[in-house]
Amino acid sequence: MKSKVKIFLSTGSLFRTDIQEKKTRIKHIQRCDHMPKNIFIEDIMVRDVACATLPGSRDEVLKILKNKHISGVPVLKDSKVVGIVTRTNLLQNPEEEQLALLMTRDPITIPPGSDLQTAARLLLKHGIRRLPVVDDGKLVGLVTVADLVGAIADMNIDIPIKDYVEKEVVAIYSETPLPVVARIMELAAVKAVPVLDANLELVGIISDRDIIAASIIEDSVEMSDMSSGLDDDAWTWESMRDTMSIYYSVSRIKVPNLIGRDVMIKEPITATYISSVSDCARKMKRNRIDQIPIINSNRKLQGLLRDHDLLKPLIEME
Repeated sequence: MKSKVKIFLSTGSLFRTDIQEKKTRIKHIQRCDHMPKNIFIEDIMVRDVACATLPGSRDEVLKILKNKHISGVPVLKDSKVVGIVTRTNLLQNPEEEQLALLMTRDPITIPPGSDLQTAARLLLKHGIRRLPVVDDGKLVGLVTVADLVGAIADMNIDIPIKDYVEKEVVAIYSETPLPVVARIMELAAVKAVPVLDANLELVGIISDRDIIAASIIEDSVEMSDMSSGLDDDAWTWESMRDTMSIYYSVSRIKVPNLIGRDVMIKEPITATYISSVSDCARKMKRNRIDQIPIINSNRKLQGLLRDHDLLKPLIEME
């Protein structure tokens, strides 16, 4: 492989190898004047963290999630973090009442003195959205993907997002029946899909929340306990992400026979390949979204940028 790269470079080709592109990105990142310096997890974490305690029950967790308008909480035993329980855990185990059997055990944690790169690496490596912050065995805070995106929004990382965009995107036709859209999202394990018209132009986006809002709730009591937080709640942005399995795993929502364009968000927030990392982070923070469709000048879909994609430049700068 090394010899091929050398031959490829010696020909003076206009194309660059992945190795070249990565080196170029790293050099660009290193030249950024406003990359994070001396920013630590304790600077961006949520300090007033709601918790559940063992032994506990489903009802106790539901009350916390509802009263605090949040999507998940660390679980403590003798003041130590032993698990995390989220809406997803509750919804995927509708018959289980014991907290010890509902929670995800031995969660990944992070010390408050860690830098942003360490948090980004852990979140990406383990495919998780939140990290309990632990100091001397005690819980002192919580940091999420949204917190890191918020920090990136306050920087000036001006490198283009092209290399971080997911180009294999599940999209749907605007006339697709909504139950089919919901099933596609379930099978593809995505929480939002871009919507295209007959000319393959982007005309909207549908998220799990849009489907839920348009659906018939068959169990109003349970849905009340699982409702999202208030718009001005500091945790709301993160809590929006754990609602999807309501209508899949528990089947308490009946998806109506509408079509995609009836419920889609028209004129969604978009970006292009040349948009900067921090600019896209600001769009996500300002609009409380976790994905942005990437389009060209003809509004043709090029890919999808998700919030966790914006964590990658933080790691590459090391």
